[in-house]
Amino acid sequence: MIDTIIVSGGNIHSDFALDFLKKNEACLIAADKGLEFFLEHQLLPDAVIGDFDSLSEDGKKFLEIQEERSMDSEIPYGGMTEWKLQKGFGNEIKVIRLRPEKDDSDTQSAMNYAIQNGAKRITILGATGNRVDHLMANFGLLVLAKNQGVEVILADQYNYMKLVSDGEIIKKSEQFGKYISFFPLGGDVTGLTLEGFKYSLDHYRLTTADSGLTVSNEIVSEKAKVTYQSGTLLMIMSRD
Repeated sequence: MIDTIIVSGGNIHSDFALDFLKKNEACLIAADKGLEFFLEHQLLPDAVIGDFDSLSEDGKKFLEIQEERSMDSEIPYGGMTEWKLQKGFGNEIKVIRLRPEKDDSDTQSAMNYAIQNGAKRITILGATGNRVDHLMANFGLLVLAKNQGVEVILADQYNYMKLVSDGEIIKKSEQFGKYISFFPLGGDVTGLTLEGFKYSLDHYRLTTADSGLTVSNEIVSEKAKVTYQSGTLLMIMSRD
């Protein structure tokens, strides 16, 4: 069960995102420009994290107003600071301002914050968009989270992306879209076996060079199974 949803600053299809939020009760975190989505739809997250250099003037004004309302009104620009503001009925929004010169992306900082606060299954919306470099960095977050025992999912209206474990069962009834593809991350995936798929594999060594072999597969059984011996395997479910 999803316990945390991070809204980042990539492309967001509003209908998809709003429906996703409606169906999943979770802690909501806005990563920098992701705050714009909440403000546009008159929603408030539980936490806002970023250096806020990419916010619109309206977004920056919102934070300035909240800063003025907070008990800690003197917040040095560029520091790792946080303050709390009221979110109705006594609940509080936590706002964390990051230094502009930092090693982590705003989305990674939001993920780290969620993990530090006990998150075990995180979905990130707005992780895709025009910037392929940001998408590649977000694939790295999947590995970073896995190393800490946390599952992270990247989702948009067309794609559902996550790392799959050896022996993972995928139910056709729960599949996102028609197509399912697999890619190795950070090295070869050895002993890859796909059962219950239109195109099966038996102990195959999947490399980056021939990963076209595992694009646009389909589940044909009630349940499909993925097994492998070593490596890190990315699964992308997609629909047109």
